[in-house]
Amino acid sequence: MTALARNTICLWFDRDAEAAARFYAATFPDSAVGAIHRAPGDYPDGQQGDVLVVEFTVLGLPCMGLNGGPAFRHSEAFSFQVATADQAETDRYWNAIVGHGGQESACGWCKDRWGISWQITPVQLTRATTHPDRAAAKRAFDAMMTMRKIDIAAIEAAVARR
Repeated sequence: MTALARNTICLWFDRDAEAAARFYAATFPDSAVGAIHRAPGDYPDGQQGDVLVVEFTVLGLPCMGLNGGPAFRHSEAFSFQVATADQAETDRYWNAIVGHGGQESACGWCKDRWGISWQITPVQLTRATTHPDRAAAKRAFDAMMTMRKIDIAAIEAAVARR
């Protein structure tokens, strides 16, 4: 057994923890699937030998996927925020999540097919909405409020307007 992380994000899945972990590992850098633990006995929503827990990392964050059954669903109260360097990286992650059974939301948020929320946030957006010129920051914020996937050029144009 490998050393356990002191703090690990635990994500509850119905039965797809391994598929989700493999998708994240294939999509994001510094991500990998670690140990896969099988149930030593029957449990309310599964049987002995079923995948019970999957250890994985997402962008360097230690996570575990628990196949706990259908009792609990994900909500926007938890999300991964991914700071992207440019439009190409923003598009790549957004398209990977939405294009594989996910759905778009507003202001750079989307959900993957398992219901996990993601904020795909270009660093330019963060800089723009925290701009020292508060009018420019408001223009950037107002532009963001009209978007689903963040369009960096439109955010930068909003900041530059007077």
